[in-house]
Amino acid sequence: MIHLVTDSCADIPGYLLQKYNITVVPLSIRVNGKEYVEGVDITPTEFYREMEIASELPKTSQPTPDQYAKTFQKLAETGDVLCLTVSSKLSGSYNSANLGGGIAGKSNIAVFDTLSCSLGQGLQVLKAAELIRSGHSLPTILDELAKIRSETNFVALLYTLENLVKGGRLNYFQGSLGKLLNIKIILHINQGSLEVLDKVRSRNKSIERFLEFIGAKCDDFSTRTVGITHLDNPTDAEFIAATIKERHRPREVIISEMGATIATYSGKGAIIVVF
Repeated sequence: MIHLVTDSCADIPGYLLQKYNITVVPLSIRVNGKEYVEGVDITPTEFYREMEIASELPKTSQPTPDQYAKTFQKLAETGDVLCLTVSSKLSGSYNSANLGGGIAGKSNIAVFDTLSCSLGQGLQVLKAAELIRSGHSLPTILDELAKIRSETNFVALLYTLENLVKGGRLNYFQGSLGKLLNIKIILHINQGSLEVLDKVRSRNKSIERFLEFIGAKCDDFSTRTVGITHLDNPTDAEFIAATIKERHRPREVIISEMGATIATYSGKGAIIVVF
C-alpha cells in the first residue's frame, strides 16, 4: 500500500482529495492579525474577503518538519509514503518534508519536488494517485512523476502584480513598480521558478493572449487533463475552460478555487491554467 501526501498549495478540489484518500499537510497563513490553517479553519472565499480589507500582505508559513514527521510516522505504519510538495523554489515545504522524513526515521518515505504550485502541483498528485490505484510500485511512480513534471505546463494570468512583488516571489523585473501595476502579466513556471511571458494592457486582449500561449505549448490535448484555478473570478475561469474545450478538446477540465497560500501572491482575479 502507498499513502499519498501533499501540502495545501496543490489546490486540489475536496471531492478529489476524498476520492483518492490524499492526506494534506496544511500551510498556515496570518492575515489581519489572525493565524489560520489553510483549508482547515478558513475557506478560500473567507480568505479573499480578509485579504481585501488587509492593510498588509498576508504572511504564509510552510508546514514544520514536526508536522510532516507526525503525518509520515502514522501513515508509514501501514505502507509506503509518497509526499509531493510545492516547488522548492517557491516555498520551504519541500525542505520541511525532507527533514520530517528524517525525524520520522522510516525508510519507506519518499518526498518529491513538483517544481510547480496550485494545480500544476495538484495534477501531479492526481497522476500519482492514479498510478497507485493501478498497482505500480513506488520506484516506478517516482520515475513516471519525473517525466510528468518535465512535461507539465503552467501559465498564469495576473491582473495585478502588487502582491507578487511585495511577497518577493517575482524577481524578473527591475523596472518601476508603478508601471507594473498598470498592466496584465502572463507568467509561466520554468524549472520551478516564475518567469514573465508577456505584458498586455487590455483585459480582453490579455485573456486572448493567455489562450494563445496555452495553445502554443501543446499540440495534442486529447490525453491531457487541464487544471484551472482562479482567485474569486469564476466568470473568466469558466470562459477560459469553455474556450479550451472548444479549441483543444482535452480529456478533462478541472476548475478549482485558488487556496490562500497561492492567492496571497497572485492577487485578485488571477487565473492559473496547467496541463
